[in-house]
Amino acid sequence: MTTQIRAAVAREAGAPLSLEDLTLDAPRADEVLVRIVATGVCHTDLVVIDGHLPTPLPAVLGHEGAGVVEAVGSNVTKVAPGDRVVLTFNTCGTCPSCRDNAMAYCHEFFPRNFFGQREDGSVALQGAEGPVHSNFFGQSSFATHALGHARNVVRIDVPEADLPLMGPLACGIQTGAGTVMNALKVPEGASFVVFGTGSVGLAAVMAARAQGAATIIAVDLHDTRLHTARDLGATHVVNAGSDNVVGRIREITGGGAGYALDTTGQPAVIRQAVDALGSRGTAAVLGAPMPGSEITLDNSDFMSSGKRLMGVVEGDSDGDTFIPRLVDLWKAGHFPFDRLVTFYPFDRINDAIEDSQAGRTIKPVVTMS
Repeated sequence: MTTQIRAAVAREAGAPLSLEDLTLDAPRADEVLVRIVATGVCHTDLVVIDGHLPTPLPAVLGHEGAGVVEAVGSNVTKVAPGDRVVLTFNTCGTCPSCRDNAMAYCHEFFPRNFFGQREDGSVALQGAEGPVHSNFFGQSSFATHALGHARNVVRIDVPEADLPLMGPLACGIQTGAGTVMNALKVPEGASFVVFGTGSVGLAAVMAARAQGAATIIAVDLHDTRLHTARDLGATHVVNAGSDNVVGRIREITGGGAGYALDTTGQPAVIRQAVDALGSRGTAAVLGAPMPGSEITLDNSDFMSSGKRLMGVVEGDSDGDTFIPRLVDLWKAGHFPFDRLVTFYPFDRINDAIEDSQAGRTIKPVVTMS
């Protein structure tokens, strides 16, 4: 049977979302119906709302959902009604990357997460004006209910009172922390620098601290965020507007950082991240670039010093194992990502988006109750 839901619909690029009553399909064989408790607002949602990615409109966005399973399709054995879950990115499960347990690089990542439809081209949402695109990141969780998939629902062990906090682990927090822990594998005693201290960058700071990095440097233009970075584990901060960034990092680290992370997607900042590395250092890039942007490096320095530059998607994570790992770190007091979150009621979702864009909120989360 279908489910009547309330959803925030993106109808026009650059316009506020509209709260509407929609009809959601019953779950198919591999789908999971989840009553959404809360959903994080991620930068990727904002990019789609602004029209910079080709997700068709009208659509229900949202891809950091947390909730309770209400029904499962006939082929689903991974979760059962009543389970508390986080919905993360969707994957095919059969391509070479998925078979290698590198799901973040699924060969069908883009169509399964951005095309706003099921694999067969159907949509799961209907409104008074006709079909509404669904299945954004395999969920479309800016709604009271969402259809996830067996592959992208992750069961978590938390009290229901804590469930509204868990959504950001699905993407933004997972991306920053996972890049440090899974992709860069920053070791104990290492030096690490992150460029950009939004929710992704601050998650990276917390992860570097949990890994035991000895020197953790945060770079940003906003002193308030740099202050937060210090509170969360950064040993040093650099204001990119007033300091010689590369020179300052080299001074702090005694010649260059062992590991660097760019969260901005800006080519000039990526160049700084690579230039700030010491010999045999590794930099990771995860910020969403504008289409067609290019990275320019000092080829002689890059080659002769044995530096490495890598691209990272979704923290190089397997959500089924990594999200519970982050939950355990949070329970133990080693990963206080809750300090980044500001809650908004669902009917104020446009305020949450505006505050995120203006930098007034680090990690907005909308709650459905």
